[in-house]
Amino acid sequence: MVVPTLDEGEALDAALDALARQPGPLELVLADGGSRDGSVERALRRDDLVACVTRPGRGHQLRAGAALATGELLAFVHVDVRLPDGALDDVRRVLSDGRHEAGAFVTRTRPDPSLPNPLGPLLRLADLRSRWTRHPYGDQAPFVTRAAYEAVGGFPDQPLMEDYELSLRLAARRPIARVRREVLVSGRRFQRRPLRSALLMRVLPPLYRLGVPPERLARLYRGR
Repeated sequence: MVVPTLDEGEALDAALDALARQPGPLELVLADGGSRDGSVERALRRDDLVACVTRPGRGHQLRAGAALATGELLAFVHVDVRLPDGALDDVRRVLSDGRHEAGAFVTRTRPDPSLPNPLGPLLRLADLRSRWTRHPYGDQAPFVTRAAYEAVGGFPDQPLMEDYELSLRLAARRPIARVRREVLVSGRRFQRRPLRSALLMRVLPPLYRLGVPPERLARLYRGR
């Protein structure tokens, strides 16, 4: 289980505690982008975790974390995602039947109570996408066999759309399974900039498919 992080503070503690309650065997790999808030040092006090520290960039972090992991099944979970009980049993079941090499869950986005939520219904747009797309995003807790992951070259080392690119490569080999049980996703990023987030959610994937470089999309995403 690879967890990318950067200055997540106590949110990382809660995420790791939740993952540790999943049915084993389970290897936790923290892929940190250079946090300065002490969260990595705190996490390393656990006896169920290994970590790598890289330069910032989720694609680069995930790639490094997958290289550090030792298992034959890889799963990638963001700090603001909570898996349902027994989710790893779903992962093992899906990847053991021989029909699929990769899969992902559907999402249910929940508002962060500490932030305003003026555009509440829009918060669920990503949930609709997770139920219909053939190419899952990182907030869907994607998982894959190591053999398939390595066959497609793993996560690309790019500043944005690394999860979508991996999904495109995997789907070209074999359909990606969709687990109908929901992962809970914090709406905090959407709530901070709701209109911008909703727009980018619709615009970035087609721009990427049209060949716009991920570096340019990253600048658009960050508002630069």
